[in-house]
Amino acid sequence: MKRKDHKNSLISLPMILFEFRKTIGNPYVHIFGVGMPILMMIIITRAVVGGMTEGTVLADVCTSVFLGIGAMIPMATIFMGYGVSNAQELEKGIPQRMELFGISTSVSMCNRILSEMIFMVMAFSIYFAAGYGLVEIRLPEWSGALLYILCILAFSVILFCLAHGISSLLRKFSLTYCVTMLLYFGMMILGGMMGISYDNMPSVVRAAARLLPVTYINKDFFSVWKGESYNFMPMFQSYLLLGAVAGILLFISAKRGSRKLH
Repeated sequence: MKRKDHKNSLISLPMILFEFRKTIGNPYVHIFGVGMPILMMIIITRAVVGGMTEGTVLADVCTSVFLGIGAMIPMATIFMGYGVSNAQELEKGIPQRMELFGISTSVSMCNRILSEMIFMVMAFSIYFAAGYGLVEIRLPEWSGALLYILCILAFSVILFCLAHGISSLLRKFSLTYCVTMLLYFGMMILGGMMGISYDNMPSVVRAAARLLPVTYINKDFFSVWKGESYNFMPMFQSYLLLGAVAGILLFISAKRGSRKLH
């Protein structure tokens, strides 16, 4: 009986464990993907509800902030963390050496995104434990919790593709770190996570903010969390737009990579 060759499998446990070790070895994901969201959630909720008394309104405000800040986790662990890690590997020629052993880029990508999702689940578990332990968070409706998970997962996949496209085109740690960091903080500012709410932004800035999924997660998702009716079309359009940008970058980076091989 032939032994199964893991190198020929698109997804395998040894490869997932290998990629997961690389993920947890990246200090950026621990600092920006676990520590910073918890810290910002505590600071912002304490600042916003400092003058409020205990009650339903306090829980609603805390929950809204909590859900919005949660979007930082995929932005840090996947977009920024994977982006700089992939650029560093490309700069050192690691993917080329892996291909010599029969491990293609597609195999690495499939196993890496699974490892990133596993780490993100762990990060969200810590985040939710901290939120319910330190802040007054409202319990969700089942439909609201499910939709939040689905939106975060879709956002994470798009960010992964975007990070891969950017890092594959730039192929340098320093450039990728600079670009992803600027985009990371840009999304946080436009998404209303840096102290300026969407309603207080100038009209031009609001127009740009409406193009990002993180804006809707931060601004509107509390209504979904409570199980209320919500018009998902603007949010869906923002997902499509960001997904299209990520897809274009992936296509260009793949074409560029194939030209280099030939």
